Amino acid sequence: MRPYRLVAFLSGLLALTASMTMSQAQDKGEWTTIKGQVIVSKPEEAKKVEVTNDKEHCLKDGPLTYENKIVNTKSKGLKNVIVWLRPDTKDRKDTFPKEKIKPELAKVAPKNHVIDQPCCQFVPRVLAARTGDTLEVKNSASVAHNTNYSGEPAFNITIPAGKSHKVAEPLVAQSTPIPFKCDIHPWMAGRLRVFDHPYFAITDADGKFEIKDAPAGKWRVVYWHEDGFHKGREGVIGETIEVKGATLELKPLDFEFPK
Repeated sequence: MRPYRLVAFLSGLLALTASMTMSQAQDKGEWTTIKGQVIVSKPEEAKKVEVTNDKEHCLKDGPLTYENKIVNTKSKGLKNVIVWLRPDTKDRKDTFPKEKIKPELAKVAPKNHVIDQPCCQFVPRVLAARTGDTLEVKNSASVAHNTNYSGEPAFNITIPAGKSHKVAEPLVAQSTPIPFKCDIHPWMAGRLRVFDHPYFAITDADGKFEIKDAPAGKWRVVYWHEDGFHKGREGVIGETIEVKGATLELKPLDFEFPK
């Protein structure tokens, strides 16, 4: 190989190596794990349920309380808050850009979500799913339960003890939550939200959540509880955040329920 060709070849190889190294560095910084916590600094005392039906079964493990607001007395964490990312705009109708979804997460195997009713409460009470996922309502209790579901297709059926009902159609994303309840035991209720992207999470018993592989850049993070958005109407479009680095630790958010 002639000297000038060798020099040109080596220069090109170095440029390619540098480009690959830069690309790899960009890839490493392109996806971020977002961590946070939702708390209630002044939690209310849980209210007891006045059980009117199937008392022997419903109260076998002790008194029931309303589970619409579950707050850990030690950490003050608020359970069952759905947190998600949306574009950094003030237009609520803007959808998550598909090109910003990590390729490995763009299409994943559908997940089957199961709601059980072991002792006169829905478990889980709040769910979050993606388009294409499926839903099954199970009754592992020793008494019958009714499930009144307002999704598509809607249904209102009685599920005998030990039986289950599989929703016929896959779930489809929508901007509003899907309510479900038991008409036999009126304190039993829950909510389901369905997204068309993977960037959502539900807070655990300590109010903590984690959203993995979020794209770098400016986004808005939305906090929704079954009683409404954080700060009510103001919180519908979320709060602006800068997503960057391997991990982004958000400050604990003191949830403000709608007035």
